[in-house]
Order: sequence, then C-alpha cells, then structure tokens
Amino acid sequence: MRPETKFRAGFVALIGLPNAGKSTLLNRLVGEKLAIVSPRPQTTRNRITGVKNLPGAQIVFVDTPGLHPGGGKLGEFMAKTTERALEGVDLVCLVVDAAEAAAPDALTLAPLARFDGAAFCVLNKADLVRPRARMLPLIEAWRRAHPFREIVPVSALDGSNCDRLLALTVGVLPEHPAYFPEDAATDQPETFWVAEVIREKIFLLTRAEVPYAAAVRVTELTERERPRCLYLRATVFVEAESQKGIVIGKGGAMLKRIGTAARRDLEAFFGVKVFLELRVDVRRRWRRDDRALREFGFRLTS
Repeated sequence: MRPETKFRAGFVALIGLPNAGKSTLLNRLVGEKLAIVSPRPQTTRNRITGVKNLPGAQIVFVDTPGLHPGGGKLGEFMAKTTERALEGVDLVCLVVDAAEAAAPDALTLAPLARFDGAAFCVLNKADLVRPRARMLPLIEAWRRAHPFREIVPVSALDGSNCDRLLALTVGVLPEHPAYFPEDAATDQPETFWVAEVIREKIFLLTRAEVPYAAAVRVTELTERERPRCLYLRATVFVEAESQKGIVIGKGGAMLKRIGTAARRDLEAFFGVKVFLELRVDVRRRWRRDDRALREFGFRLTS
C-alpha cells in the first residue's frame, strides 16, 4: 500500500529590484492577472497575495515593492512592506533580471541576511539571455553570493521553467492544511483590484512623474441587476494642478482613454458589463502624508 500523501501549504515571498519581473512572475505562477505590470520601475506599492492551488498543495505567493533606498512616507511604507513580507514565510524567492546580467549587490542581498529560512534565486527573463552560455557564469555568481537552496532560470513572460519552479517550491513547504478556500486567488478586496487596474492604465498612458504621483480610491462598487452590470466610481488623486490637467487631457481625452482601457480589463476580470465613472482631484504632497496614505489604502499587514 502506498503511503498517504500529506497536503502541503505555505507562504512564499517574491522580492527583488524594480523591473526584475516579480509581478509578471506572480501573475504567471498563479495563472491570473493579480498584479499590475508596466515597463516602469516601482509599479507595485502594496503587498499583493496570490494563491496557487495544486493537487496536494497550496502556495500563497506574496509580491512586494521593488527593493530600493526609497524616500518620503511612501518610500518608507514600501520598504517596510517588503520587510514585513518576509516575516513568517516558508520560502523567499529573490527574483533577478537575468537579461541585465547584474552582479549580486548589497541592496539586493540585504533582506536575505535577516531571513534564516529557505531561499531560491529565480533568474527571470532567461529567454532574453543570448547566447545561452551567458547563463552559466551568472548562475555561478549568485551561487557564490548566498547559500540558495535552488537557482532556477525562468521566463515569466513565456512560462519557461515555471512549472519546475512550482514543483521545487512545493517541496520546500511544510505539511499544513490550506490557508484559503480552493477557489480563492487572492486575499485582496475587489475595490483594491479596481484601483490597481486604473493605476496600471495611468502608468501605461501618462509620462514623467505623473504615474508616481497618482493614487486611486474606489468610492462605489455596486452590482446592478437591470441591466446586469457592475457600477464603479473612482477618484484619481494627484499632487499638482498640472498633473490633474495631464490626467484629464484636452477635452477629457486622456481620462477617457484611461477609463476605456481599465473598463475592458475589469469586464474581463469580473465577467460582467462594467460602467466606470472617473474623476480627478488634487491632494498635495499625499506621498508624504500619513493620513492620506491610510486613506488611499496603504496599510502595513503582517
């Protein structure tokens, strides 16, 4: 008789420098778009949890803001969010941009010095490393930098080797019942995802400092039956009148583009018709204001 297989479940933190591809990797591993993605660094601000249910296992991934020295209240919040994300996790995956072929540095390795559990080095964007032989010295450099349990080249973009990463991750997790229901993909409320989708479109459609100065607060999320739809109302907050003008655009054109792009994603996410009403307001220096940060949903979780 074969021994009974025990269920495994645990928490895995994804950390790394900005633009290493942590959010793209989270979306790939979970199988749903949970974290917003843009070519700009520091897109992720909050701790984002994604749940991957597998036969006999549940992996709870935690995406984090990119590691950087930071500054101001928002920078402090993002740094503290990454620090808190490592508390109580069973595994840390340090995500590295392999295409950049950067050498290990103190900023990247610092969180691991305070973590005494298992750690993987995930060399992301492996599909962009040419010739393939360039990967070998990179693997060796990270192997010397820290006693990683595994060093795994992957591509979050095309999914290469991600199944192997999942299998290796399950092998590290302890025997434990599932933390979330089988149909759960995240622990974040629906309003959080609405705000994140809108913010993603601001990152993709506006330039310079505007995306970083923008915060989104959802003020209404109502399900309506006749006709069946989801009615959403949200406010985009920026720090200056000039930024407000950019987000609105001439004759409201930019705000309409942002709303249209966000609505398409939200309809795909919720599976129903979405009516989205957007407005723009100015909240000066909100990134340095503790009260504003709490109001906009920046709360530390343990």
